[in-house]
Amino acid sequence: MADKRNARHLTMSELVEKIDLGDVDTVVVAFTDMQGRLQGKRLHGRYFADIVVEHGTEGCNYLLAVDVDMNTVGGYAMSSWDHGYGDMEFVLDERTIRLLTHLPATAMVQCDLVWMDHSPVVQSPRTVLQRQLDRAAERGWAAYAGTELEFIAFDTTYEAAADAAYRDLKPVNQYNVDYSILGTTRVEPLLRAIRNTMYDAGLDVEGAKGECNFGQHEIGFLYADALTTADNHSVYKTVAKEIAAEQGKALTFMAKYNEREGSSCHIHLSLRGEDGSLVFWDAEKEERSPLYDHFVAGVLATVADFTLFYAPNINSYKRFAAGSFAPTAIAWGTDNRTCAVRLVGHGAGARMENRVPGADANPYLALAAMLAGGLHGIEQELELEPELAGNAYESDADHVPNTLLAARDRFAGSALARAAFGDEVVDHYTNMADVELAAYAAAVTDWELKRGFERL
Repeated sequence: MADKRNARHLTMSELVEKIDLGDVDTVVVAFTDMQGRLQGKRLHGRYFADIVVEHGTEGCNYLLAVDVDMNTVGGYAMSSWDHGYGDMEFVLDERTIRLLTHLPATAMVQCDLVWMDHSPVVQSPRTVLQRQLDRAAERGWAAYAGTELEFIAFDTTYEAAADAAYRDLKPVNQYNVDYSILGTTRVEPLLRAIRNTMYDAGLDVEGAKGECNFGQHEIGFLYADALTTADNHSVYKTVAKEIAAEQGKALTFMAKYNEREGSSCHIHLSLRGEDGSLVFWDAEKEERSPLYDHFVAGVLATVADFTLFYAPNINSYKRFAAGSFAPTAIAWGTDNRTCAVRLVGHGAGARMENRVPGADANPYLALAAMLAGGLHGIEQELELEPELAGNAYESDADHVPNTLLAARDRFAGSALARAAFGDEVVDHYTNMADVELAAYAAAVTDWELKRGFERL
């Protein structure tokens, strides 16, 4: 029997008991796809208890080889018309069983993906992260992480937003509500429902605060081991949208919805010994450990090569703008929010904050990139460059790649990426970028129509 992550999770026997009693009649079986979305099935509780618990369930392997609109696209070695689009198995992770109290009598369990011969689907985001966690565990370390995820909420339904071509939508706040109690009170029915539902689902909720863009908010959660954090992150993004829809609202996790501030996903990360001992801090000297410095140096050294895992979409790169609280310079600073990496805390709280990912990042891939970079720094004993003091936007530090194409080329040609993740993973996600780039190149935008329809 798997250990529960906390008392609000369910064991498999507890879930089956709730099904027997009629308290649960629907079980969502889900995994996180390339785009960071939960995909899977809704199963009748009785079928789940009688069949799936013992024999499992499957899904088409095209689910890791489609674009954002679920169109089958070419270029993926693992799945194609030539391969017949066969199945892969959903392996239930009993540690993730949770109730979804915003839906009637519904529970969820998250999955790993394996082929029908039970070998892992290495391109699965959860597997990509697990392999980096295994590398750390071989050295006796466990990774702990927290993700700070922002969104913008609108006083409209998703259907009405689509009908309006996502233009001129009314945000839930019409001014900057950063840290504003009044501003968050105006949206409290939505924020409270998300907070409480997430708590019921096993997440440890910290709180909610307003952000800078109109209608922009952040709900924070306590850090956990990195896999738990990624699992929770994926559940939260889906459930937040579902709750917004229930209330006649819509929210977006786009990295850059409009010309104002983008939505970030700042990721805090630290290593500890598997016994909980400090790794990033020298308690006797009351300072960062050499291992911590090597880790940060490795993350910085690989930011450009791994940006595709931090910023996976065309829109991601609109967020990287000077003076926007989104980084442009690949540099680190102590509590300096203008840098790509911000070091905060001391003692057990010593951690690095990666400010590169936006709210559209896949948490498994972003965490895997940070771990791979950090472990590279440790293994090579990379020296941490001097910290950047002052305004990193005005520095001469190297910049984060500023387009998806630039990030794609760095990733595809990176020996570090291929050594860390393997050719199958690098080729798979390079193709994902190629699909997005081709779709964008074929699109005629509002900007082009406005500039060219009459004037050119």
